[in-house]
Amino acid sequence: MAAHKDLFSRALSLDPERLHFAAHSHHLWPDASFDGQVRAWVEANQFADRKWDLIFGDVVPEAQAHVVRELNLPSADTVVFAPNTHDLLLRIVSGLENKPVRILSTDGEFHSFRRQAQRWEEAGEAVVTRVPLHPFETFDERFVEAAKGGGFDLVLISQVFFRTGQTFGRIADLADLADPAGPWVVIDGYHGFMATPTDLSAVADRVFYLAGGYKYAMAGEGVCFLHAPDGYCPRPVVTGWFAEFGDLSGPPGGVQYRSDGGRFWGATFDVSPLYRFNAVRRMLDEASLTTADVSAHAQSLMARFQTAVAGGEAGRLASAELINPLTGEARRARFLAFRHDDAPTWKSRLLDAGVVTDVRDDVIRFGFGLYQDADDVERLIVACKRAL
Repeated sequence: MAAHKDLFSRALSLDPERLHFAAHSHHLWPDASFDGQVRAWVEANQFADRKWDLIFGDVVPEAQAHVVRELNLPSADTVVFAPNTHDLLLRIVSGLENKPVRILSTDGEFHSFRRQAQRWEEAGEAVVTRVPLHPFETFDERFVEAAKGGGFDLVLISQVFFRTGQTFGRIADLADLADPAGPWVVIDGYHGFMATPTDLSAVADRVFYLAGGYKYAMAGEGVCFLHAPDGYCPRPVVTGWFAEFGDLSGPPGGVQYRSDGGRFWGATFDVSPLYRFNAVRRMLDEASLTTADVSAHAQSLMARFQTAVAGGEAGRLASAELINPLTGEARRARFLAFRHDDAPTWKSRLLDAGVVTDVRDDVIRFGFGLYQDADDVERLIVACKRAL
């Protein structure tokens, strides 16, 4: 599949010589997102006091429908949006009645959870069990066995691990353990949503799914979402006033909640990210591009780069450990992660050479996306050989 650089003409023209291979970190935005941002401004002023009727009548339902179609969810009523996944995580955990909250997770979760979990522990509000990712060959089995051991109120795990690009393949087994009385299962799908085809239809009635548009959805910050299964966390303690619109239920004289995913709504928020997300999804539909198509394009570029590195064409990268080699798996990250003590230095040298990558500790990551083509990869290989 040819690259679709024409869809990114604005972003690419701002720095024509740059090689942006951090599509897993800060994905460049397509032209459609600019149009969506402008539309948000226009409609906010055109509709003024009637804006929120438009937002919840048209904009939110369209965004929900895009998420439903992408994840094969049973209903748009389970999807709610927030500026970031941290907000949504706080609302979920606030609904757990056992204190301290007993959490099963890993030592490879993103900082939103990592930092908050550590602070909860300090405050005596949580007890966290972390299953090590290493050795990853046995990780899935070790994590599921720990979950089966019981005694947890919440089980939280990434679909794709942000640092290493490795994937978790036993979501269905965790869903089998989920129960409205506990444990609740939360999947952090930020590096999975629109990065790899994801079908939640078999588990949607039992797992929470968190993700957002900053990365592979190409919509920028502020458009994160939660899929919340019915019956789980009916009355989050952390709650915003948007959650009191709709069909409400609750104890007599108590705070009332929507019974669908809307029980997780917060309060007033910037809606322009939703416009960007909708515009990007419409763009992909018009171009007849699915997540599977984009993933296949990225994997073809990744395969060439992986082969070049292994063959010594990309300089000292050959001495690094490729943590998540491309093996033809259907589910995988859209980046290659190389572990080496010199990773931070390599990132700096590449940046000086006009190549944008990303480093997490001793791991340098190269992300691949729709706005790159085969020529870009060849330029990347040459740049790595010269800079490293």
